[in-house]
Amino acid sequence: MNILSVGCGRKSSEPDVIRLDKSSEVEPDIVWDLDELPYPFDNSRFSEIECFDVIEHLQDIPKTLEEFYRILEPNGTLKITTPHFSCANSFVDPTHKWHLSYFSFDYFCQEHKLSYYSDAKYTIKHRHIQFQGGRFNRSIISRLANKFPHTYEQRWAWIFPAWYLYFELEASKEVNFNL
Repeated sequence: MNILSVGCGRKSSEPDVIRLDKSSEVEPDIVWDLDELPYPFDNSRFSEIECFDVIEHLQDIPKTLEEFYRILEPNGTLKITTPHFSCANSFVDPTHKWHLSYFSFDYFCQEHKLSYYSDAKYTIKHRHIQFQGGRFNRSIISRLANKFPHTYEQRWAWIFPAWYLYFELEASKEVNFNL
């Protein structure tokens, strides 16, 4: 199994996917408190981790990203979705601890001026601000927000709120050949 689904919820069982969730009611492959680190996996175990609508619930995002980095193989992919900070759902759900931005994961990239706060280093392969609603939001506003994300978040996010964020991060670590 090469993919880890963190906070899998009611995701159906699939070949090559380990489903990890804190709730036994959703019948994951492994019941685990997602805030309890380290996770019960060897280093460089997974080629991909999916963390869909979960990261905003976790106690410590930097430590969690370091744990994901540990269990991802070199150049492994971390996929994250989370409500955008301007989304009403970001604040409505009382279990959300964090309200994240297009730029929230930049701190884990070597190029960021504060990257020295974490040993986990990722490359952002893709990120997208997603909108809901009519064609105006999904096409015009979406194109402008994704082309000019800083301006969108500084000036327009509260007028044209986004729905969620999607990220694909690649673990930037060397392949370790133990011969």
